[in-house]
Amino acid sequence: MPLLRITVAVITFNRSRFLRETLAGLVRQTYPHELWELLVIDNNSKDDTRDVVSSFMASSPAPRHVLEMRQGLDHGRNRAIEESQGDIVVLVDDDILMEPTWLEQMVAPFSSDRAHSIGVVGGEVVPVFPDGIPRWLEGSHRPLGFRMDPGPLPPDQVPMGANFAFPKWVFARFGSFDTSLDRKGGKLFGGGDSEMIRRIRAVGLDAWFVPGAKVLHQIPASRLTMGYALRHAFDSARSRVVDRVRTLRASNQSPYGYLSSRAFGAMLKLAGFSLTTVACLLTLQGDNAKRAFVRTWRSCGYLYQIARSVVGLV
Repeated sequence: MPLLRITVAVITFNRSRFLRETLAGLVRQTYPHELWELLVIDNNSKDDTRDVVSSFMASSPAPRHVLEMRQGLDHGRNRAIEESQGDIVVLVDDDILMEPTWLEQMVAPFSSDRAHSIGVVGGEVVPVFPDGIPRWLEGSHRPLGFRMDPGPLPPDQVPMGANFAFPKWVFARFGSFDTSLDRKGGKLFGGGDSEMIRRIRAVGLDAWFVPGAKVLHQIPASRLTMGYALRHAFDSARSRVVDRVRTLRASNQSPYGYLSSRAFGAMLKLAGFSLTTVACLLTLQGDNAKRAFVRTWRSCGYLYQIARSVVGLV
C-alpha cells in the first residue's frame, strides 16, 4: 500500500523558545520528506515566532508560517485543516519533543486501515519539567499512556490533544473543531479535542492509541505557579460542565439532573477542601495547603459554570 501524504501542523502562541525545539525534532523525522508538509499556525504571537520559523527554511520539508488572527486553539486547528494538503492531518502543541520515528509511528495505523474505521490516532504524552517542578506539584502531572501496543481505546479513554492525528476526510464529513471550546490567549478553557473525538466515535469510528508515537510535553516554570494552577483548575472545571451539558442536550436528555448532583458534590468539596486548607495552614503544612486550595478553587469553577448553565437553560 502506498505511503500516505501527511500534514503536520503546530499550533503556537507566544512560545518561540519551545517552538524552536519542537521544529528541530520535526525536521529530523524519518518519514519521506517529499510525502509530508509542515505548517506552523501562528495564533497572533507577539514574540519572535516568525523569525524562529524562518530559521528552519533550509530544512526539508521547510515549515510554512500561517498567521491565524482569530484567537483560540481551535481556530488554529481549523486553519490547519483548511491549509492542509495531506491525507492525514497531525495536530501537535508547540512545546513537545519527539524521536525521529515519531511520525512513522503516528500514521502507521491509517496506512493499514482499508475499512476506514479509524477516526483519530493519539500518542503517549509524557510531561517533563525543563525548569524543575515545585514540591507541592509533584505527582500532579503524569504520563498519558493507555496501552502497551497499538490499538483501539475504550470509550472512557481519550487521546490528548497535544499529540493526535485525523484522516482529513473526517473533517469534511463530520465538521471541524468547535471554536467555542479550548484555549483563547491566557484563558485555559478546554474540551475541543474531547468533543471532536466524541463526535467521531458517535458515528462508529475508532480512536486508536500508539505508544510508539510518544512525545515529551515540556511544562515551563510559568505554568507551575499557584496563579496558573488556580486558573487551570477553575477553567478546566467550567469546561467539563459545558462539555457534559452539551453532550446531554445533543442526546435529547435533560441536563438538570447532572447539574444538580454536580452542584451538590461541588459544594461538599468546597467546604471540605476549604477546611483542609485552613487546617494545613494552621499546622504549617504549606505544600498540602496549596494542593487543597487548588482543589477548593476547582470546586468554585464547577459551581460558577453550573449557575451560568442553569440560567442559560431556563
